[in-house]
Amino acid sequence: MRWNLWLPAAGCALLTQAAQAQERQPNVVIIMADDLGFGDISAYAKGGIETPNIDRIADEGIRFMNGYAASATSTPSRYSLLTGRYPWREGAQVLSGDAPLIIGEDLPTLPKLMKSCGYATGVVGKWHLGLGRGKVDWNKEIVPGAREVGFDYSFITAATNDRVPTVYVENGWVVGLDPADPIEVSYRENFPGEPTGKEHPELLKIHPSHGHDQAITNGIPRIGYMKGGQAARWVDEEMGEVFLEKATAFVREHREEPFFLYYALHQPHVPRVPNPRFAGKSPLGARGDVILEADWCVGQFLDVLDSLGLAENTIVIFTSDNGPVLDDGYQDQAIEKLGGHKPAGAFRSGKYSSYDGGTHVAFLLRWTGHVLPGKSEALVSQLDLYASLAALLGKENATLDGENVLDALLGKSPRGRRSLLLDAPGNNVILREGDWIYIPPMAQEGYWVPPMESGRMKEPQLFNVRQDVGQRHNVAPQHPRRVQRMEKAVREIREGQ
Repeated sequence: MRWNLWLPAAGCALLTQAAQAQERQPNVVIIMADDLGFGDISAYAKGGIETPNIDRIADEGIRFMNGYAASATSTPSRYSLLTGRYPWREGAQVLSGDAPLIIGEDLPTLPKLMKSCGYATGVVGKWHLGLGRGKVDWNKEIVPGAREVGFDYSFITAATNDRVPTVYVENGWVVGLDPADPIEVSYRENFPGEPTGKEHPELLKIHPSHGHDQAITNGIPRIGYMKGGQAARWVDEEMGEVFLEKATAFVREHREEPFFLYYALHQPHVPRVPNPRFAGKSPLGARGDVILEADWCVGQFLDVLDSLGLAENTIVIFTSDNGPVLDDGYQDQAIEKLGGHKPAGAFRSGKYSSYDGGTHVAFLLRWTGHVLPGKSEALVSQLDLYASLAALLGKENATLDGENVLDALLGKSPRGRRSLLLDAPGNNVILREGDWIYIPPMAQEGYWVPPMESGRMKEPQLFNVRQDVGQRHNVAPQHPRRVQRMEKAVREIREGQ
């Protein structure tokens, strides 16, 4: 097995023509699942759902046991992945479907870094970082958007599959829009004559459990109100294949040049509507079915890399935007059919939570022929991908919070970060330092949807996760000095913004 690492020319200039014939800058693909738990992947948790294609990345690369998203919710974690900034610096929260672009056009971003090094850049799938400025006119070119963030090509949803507008946006334009049927979107009030899930349950093939009872597309009620754009509206059962086709087309088009692709899966986010070939294939119900579908999509994508001879020159990173959630707004029996499966593995709670299940996610990296397969205990975060890839390409780290953990990512060092701040709803910022996790006290306690715990308590919480991975024993009273020191560290980092 080859172990040499590709070394960039100064300033990441392209290699000489002779050298290019031998080797070029490595392609980089980030595959991000949506609401997928650490325990939902069989490479991490045997005995539950089987994910053989995602496991291929683990078996042929490095399986990180301490990999983190920056936040326990979607928009903040995606913001951090692309900018290398903690989400609370921007006040990043889960956005509505008509929110403006949250990433400042002047900020350094991961795709801008890759473009500066000669890469073709693309994003396919879920976006959820806002589009445009102020009120968006969906019937015209939508700017700013993914292009202004640094992507040459984009095929995205504006937000999530449970929010309007339920249309694809390609390079700033709604796909398949009939000018005679313009789109209107509102998150305040419905349009006259438009049916809602709350008022017309007889029109629904999936029913809400909480919220999610407004505009109806494809027999599914959503968050927000929408009028028009009938020809442009997506079909949920086809979404996985649509994104897969666009992602593989981007790879085929740019196979002769370095490329960076951010492939953002929509599964297993609600509404969980699998393609018919996967419906009923999992004992876990619809949530399990769409995880199987996501795994298939990953396998198909890896097969394309192999068929084009790109596997040895492509870094593939697989992760999730946050931890798992069961009931997230629809009656899909995710709780009733769970059985003994533990979506977050041994970690406590999941999405939205300050506990480890909210941000401790799958993190896999494959670079065939360059990285030896194995398992790593290094502390790494999606926040660090900009700084680490910049180091690989011989560029400076222009991010505020990302750290260069390249040696850990490539398996050259067992050490990653020493400490990491983690974000959860309610303006709760958690500190992981070595084996210790400190959760500051919150004025208001709370749960999300049982059995998901918010982790917000009125007293400080301290856990040693090497001894207590499930965070069942709060040892803050026994370690007052450590609590004080970690509280001070959180405050200093936050005030140093």
